[in-house]
Amino acid sequence: MSKPMRDFVLETFMSKWEFTAKYNMTASDAESIRLPELLAMASDEDRADFETLSLGYTETYGAPVLRQEIAQTYDTVQPENLICFAGAEEAIYVAMKVLLTPDDHAIVITPNYQAAETLPLSICAVTGVALDIDNDWNLDLGQIEAAIRPNTKLISINFPNNPTGKILPHATFDALIEICRKHGIWLFSDEVYRLIERQEALRLPQAVDAYERGISLNVMSKAYGLPGLRIGWLACKDQDFLIRCERYKHFLSICNSAPSEVLARIGLKNRDKILARTRSIVRNNIAEWNTFFADFPHLFDWREPDGGCVAFIRYKGPEGVEEFARRAVEEAGVFFLPSSVYHSELTPVPQNCLRVGLGRLHMPEGITVLRNWLNRNSL
Repeated sequence: MSKPMRDFVLETFMSKWEFTAKYNMTASDAESIRLPELLAMASDEDRADFETLSLGYTETYGAPVLRQEIAQTYDTVQPENLICFAGAEEAIYVAMKVLLTPDDHAIVITPNYQAAETLPLSICAVTGVALDIDNDWNLDLGQIEAAIRPNTKLISINFPNNPTGKILPHATFDALIEICRKHGIWLFSDEVYRLIERQEALRLPQAVDAYERGISLNVMSKAYGLPGLRIGWLACKDQDFLIRCERYKHFLSICNSAPSEVLARIGLKNRDKILARTRSIVRNNIAEWNTFFADFPHLFDWREPDGGCVAFIRYKGPEGVEEFARRAVEEAGVFFLPSSVYHSELTPVPQNCLRVGLGRLHMPEGITVLRNWLNRNSL
């Protein structure tokens, strides 16, 4: 019997402040691109496709021309190895429902984007393995091996990680794949922050390219700054898995938005330009945060993340992170996510942590407001 899913705490918390706080300093995506900016990047042919588009249904797998463009972002993937979804969330939901049964067992890394654990927990037994905040958020593969059962079907990972920004060392990632291969376990890899690494040398291969039972998740929302398109996808070499995903999608979105598919194709064709923009914003914001946190070492335990648009850092003030986050947004309009939002049913999550965003253009202004508020309150 399936287990009821608990509320998505992060989304519930975000809904209160995401669109009302003046300075969203916790956003998990890059600065969004406006429609005129995106269309200005389009070729004449693609702009004409958008402007003369018929607003009918699209293919459940996603438009062939879109999948052709997505395939170019992988080393070994063909369009037939892809299926598109309404954002990454629908893709996670469908993958877990297709892969897991009540008789299975899954292993999930924590802390995480809540869907990564709540969905498997609604289906089967799940074991959590926590990244270690006191060891640079490293993953202990010994704990992974110890958690494996005869019925372990899936290991779910997310690197660069939300919320920590951690990227596994290459040797650890390779060893994890060998563990999966040895036991015939699927590796579900959330790669939505890939291509925003602090250094290119940190970039990991995509699971679908590195492992025959790898499933890679990606989306236009994070690195590409196009969350409003709601275009995500799964890449996998197993055709039976993709067919089952298509059949399940028939009960959900059925197909994606036709305008979004064209706009996503334009974005992907201009990915070098868009990703350079995102990396520049993140790089500049990290420099701003470095200066800020250097002035408040008594309050924050800051470390630069390996990649992605977020970091997860300790708040050391005596009142605790929940009270700090409440006061910051109510008194200064500066919005952070406290660690309670990342509560896990699988493992303890470090307390007194804040999720800090790195991808928005208003970060420097928000940092100035935050600095002034802290100084006024002698924090």
